Amino acid sequence: AVHEFPAVNIWTSDDSVLVATEVAGCDANDIDLSVHGDTLTILCKRKPEELKEGENWRRRERICGEFSKNVQLPFRVDAEKVSADYKRGVLSITLPRAEADKPKKISVKPA
Repeated sequence: AVHEFPAVNIWTSDDSVLVATEVAGCDANDIDLSVHGDTLTILCKRKPEELKEGENWRRRERICGEFSKNVQLPFRVDAEKVSADYKRGVLSITLPRAEADKPKKISVKPA
C-alpha cells in the first residue's frame, strides 16, 4: 500500500520554490524525485526495522513501506536545474523557476 507522505513546507521567491519534508528512516538512494509541468512528485521507500532473535514488537507506530506525494508548485520550474539535499532526516528540494514562466518587465518609454 502507498501511504500519504509526511507534510511539506513550501517557500517561494520570484526565482524559485523550496520544498522541505521529513523523511527520517529513508536512505537517500531510496528517494525518487520527479517534476512534470508544475507538479513535484516525491517517492520514498522506508524499509522495515528488523527484529533480532528473541525480540518482539511492543509498539509499532512508525509506518514503513512506500510513500508518495504530489506537490502542486506555484509555477513551472526548470526540471534540469532542480537540486535536493538530505540532512538529519529532512529533505530540502530547490526548484528554480523556468525562464519562460518568469514575469517580464516591460519598459514604458516616454513620448
